[in-house]
Amino acid sequence: MIQIHGITGADDPAHGPIEKDVALAVVSEVAQEIDPAVEKRVLRKIDWYFMPAMLIGYGMVYYDKAILGSASLFGMTTDLSLLVVDHSTSPPSSDTSRLSWATSIFYFGMLAGLYPMTFILQRFNVRHVLGPVVLVWAVVCAATAGVTSWQGLFVQRFFLGVIESVIPTGFMTIVSSYYTQEEQALRQAWWFSGTGWFTIIGSALNYGFAQITSGSLARWQYIYILAGALTFLFGLWCCTMPNSPVSAWFLTLEERVVAVERLRKGQTGVRCQQIKWDQIKESLLDIKIYLVAIMMAAAYTINGAISGFGPLIVSTFGYDALDSILFQFPVGGICVIFIPLCGYIPSLIPNTRILMLIACCFPVIAGCVMIWKSHWGYHPVTPVVGYALTGFFGPVVSLIITLGGSNVAGATKKTVMAATVFVAYTVGNIIGPQLINSGTKAQHYPELWTGLVICYCITIAAAAVLYAVLWRENRLRSTIELDEMLRDKIAFDDLTDKQNPFFQYAL
Repeated sequence: MIQIHGITGADDPAHGPIEKDVALAVVSEVAQEIDPAVEKRVLRKIDWYFMPAMLIGYGMVYYDKAILGSASLFGMTTDLSLLVVDHSTSPPSSDTSRLSWATSIFYFGMLAGLYPMTFILQRFNVRHVLGPVVLVWAVVCAATAGVTSWQGLFVQRFFLGVIESVIPTGFMTIVSSYYTQEEQALRQAWWFSGTGWFTIIGSALNYGFAQITSGSLARWQYIYILAGALTFLFGLWCCTMPNSPVSAWFLTLEERVVAVERLRKGQTGVRCQQIKWDQIKESLLDIKIYLVAIMMAAAYTINGAISGFGPLIVSTFGYDALDSILFQFPVGGICVIFIPLCGYIPSLIPNTRILMLIACCFPVIAGCVMIWKSHWGYHPVTPVVGYALTGFFGPVVSLIITLGGSNVAGATKKTVMAATVFVAYTVGNIIGPQLINSGTKAQHYPELWTGLVICYCITIAAAAVLYAVLWRENRLRSTIELDEMLRDKIAFDDLTDKQNPFFQYAL
C-alpha cells in the first residue's frame, strides 16, 4: 500500500527554497510499491496535459522565427530596407546582410536571456514565471507588424529572443521532472517535433496569407499578428502549469505520490528550488556538458541558415515565391516522422540514442552536397530532394536535447545543462546566416554548404567521444559494490549524477 504523506510547503516558493527535492513532501526515503495500473493512468494524464500544449508551444517558438524567411518574400525586405541594391555595378548587386543580421540578432537576445531566465524558472513557481513571460512574448511577436524600419526590427527581434529563451530550457527541465529516463527520449521528441509540424502548418498559413491582395496591412504583417494571437492562447495554458508532480492539480493525491515514486529508480530527482553553487562548479568541470554543447552548436547551424533563407534559396531554382513556401512541407514532414521515431526507438532498444544521432547526420550531409554540387537549372529535382533531406537535422537536435536532459542529475545542474544546450543552439543559429554570401549565389553558396558539412562532421566526432565517455563511466560504476537500500534513501537528496553512484548514463 502507498502511504500518503501530508503535503508541506516544500513545493511552495513562499516557504523559501529547501535543500532537498520537493518529492519528499509526498514520499519518504523508503521506496513504496506502486500499482502498475495507477502508474499507467498517471503517465497518460501527464502526457495529455503536457505533450499537446508543449508541441504547440515549441511550434510557435519555431514558427515566429521561421516566418522571417517567408515574410521576406512578401515585401518585408523592401518595406524595411532589409535588401540593399547597389545600382552602381553592372549588373546591379544585392546585399542581404541586414536580413542575415535580422535572423541572427534574435539569437543574441536569446543568448542574453538563457542563463538568468532559466535560473529564475528554477527558483520561482513555474506558472508565475512561464505564464506572464509567454503572454509578453505574444505581444512582442504581434508587435512585429508595427515595425517600420530595419533598425526597429533589430531591436524587436533582440527582445523577442530574450523573452523566448525560457521556453526550450523550461520544456527540457519539465520533461526531466515528470518522466523516467526511459520515457524522456520520446517525450523530448514529441515537443521538439513542433519544429516539423509548424514548418508544415506555418507554410500552409503563409501560403494562405499570400493570397491576400487587399487590406490595410501588408501580407507579412498579417502573418505576425496571427503568430502573436496563437502564442497568447499558449500563454493562457502556461498560467495553469503546476510547479512539479507534487502539486499537479490534474492528478489526485494518490496519483501525485505515484507520479513521484516512479521517478525514484532513475535517480534524476523531481524539483529543488535552491540554487546550489557546488552543482554549478561541477557543471563547469563536466566534459559531458561541453560535448553536448559542441554537438548542439554544430548541428543547429543549419537551422539558422535554412529557417531564415530556405525559401529564398529554393526560389533561386526557378520557382516563384508561393512554390518556395510549399517546398518547406517535405522538410517539415521528415521532422514530423523521424523526430518521434528516433525518440521511440530508445524506449524499445536501450542505449541507441547516440548511434541514431550519428546515423541521422549522414542524410543532412548528403542533402547539403546534393544542393551544392547539382545543377541549378529551371525547376531542378536534385537540389530540391537535397533540401528535403536537410530536415534530418530535426531528429539530430532532438536526440542531443534528450542526451543532455537524461544524463545529468541535481536540479541546479539540470538547469545549467538546459541553459548551456540552448546557448549552443543560439551560437549555431547566429553562425548559420553568416555563412550565406549573396555574392556567391551563382556558385551555389559554396561557403554555406562547406560550412554545414564541416559542422555535421564535428557533430559526429563529438557524439563518438560522448559515447566513449558515458560507456566508460557506466562500466566503472558497474564494478562498485553498493547497498541497494541506500539507492532508495538518496534518490531525492538532489544529488548530481557524479555525486550519486547509483546513477546510470543513457547512451
